Amino acid sequence: MRRKILPLILLLVAAGLIALLVLAPRLKGPDVLTGYVEGEPLYLAAPVSGTVEQVFVRRGQEVSPGQRLFVVDPEQLAAQRDQAAAEVAAAQAQAEDARQGQRPLELAVFDAQVAAAEARARDAAADLRRIRPLVQKGIYAPARLDDAEAAWQAAQAEVRAAARRRDAAELGARQGQVEAADQRVRQAQAGLAAAGARLSDLAPVAPAAARVEEVFFQSGEWAGANQPVLALLPHDRIKLRFFVPETDLAAYRPGRTVRFRCDGCRDGLTAQIVFVSPRPEFTPPVIYSRESRDRLVYLVEARPSVRLNPGQPVDVLPLEAAS
Repeated sequence: MRRKILPLILLLVAAGLIALLVLAPRLKGPDVLTGYVEGEPLYLAAPVSGTVEQVFVRRGQEVSPGQRLFVVDPEQLAAQRDQAAAEVAAAQAQAEDARQGQRPLELAVFDAQVAAAEARARDAAADLRRIRPLVQKGIYAPARLDDAEAAWQAAQAEVRAAARRRDAAELGARQGQVEAADQRVRQAQAGLAAAGARLSDLAPVAPAAARVEEVFFQSGEWAGANQPVLALLPHDRIKLRFFVPETDLAAYRPGRTVRFRCDGCRDGLTAQIVFVSPRPEFTPPVIYSRESRDRLVYLVEARPSVRLNPGQPVDVLPLEAAS
């Protein structure tokens, strides 16, 4: 009887030990959150095709903000910039000439109208001088003198009106010329600024402190328009990516700090959470483990306080364990 019971007891003990080894890690939760270092490179290119005249950096080099990286053949765009500069100078000269008050030929019409009105006024004045003594002698009736004075006054008013029309036309023509000239200056300056911007795009500089991750073209090679010449990995675009179980997600939010470990790194490293994914997913196969397999997790990204290399694995301490 004992020989029959003993194997059964041993079988039950073995099954219990297996169940304990399998289920215990799941019941106690993970000691660390497995993740890795991710880098988001910047790809710099020229907006036009051309020969890469010079590359000022090499792969793996550290660059500072504003440092020159490469230059693509600028000859064609430099000529366009010089042409735009000449157009600006010509437009400015035209604007200065307009401000000197040159009168257009159309103003001659108004001058002729003023001259005609002045001639009629002289005729009316001559008639008035001729009629006044004749009325005094009784040759003409007094009403004839009133008509002559009225005609003379009307002629004077017409002279003044014609002069005002001429002055208004002259002023309007000058103002119109000046405004049109100023508009041409602004248009030419905009063209010059655009040409300068296109020329600067042929020789980009580093937007931030970074490491040159890859150089795709060397001096003398032909690069197509918008085809990356090199790739930068800015220091502020390196981050940790790890996955948090759905049950612990409430403790992780942007701005909080987590602690992490990595091979060959000093102790006490920290990172600040910058992103928590709003969508759940199952644990990626690359970080499958007994503790996390088939668990519903959320992606969390954090910016580390030290420089790390993309692809480097890390172990993030859960916030409860890190506090």
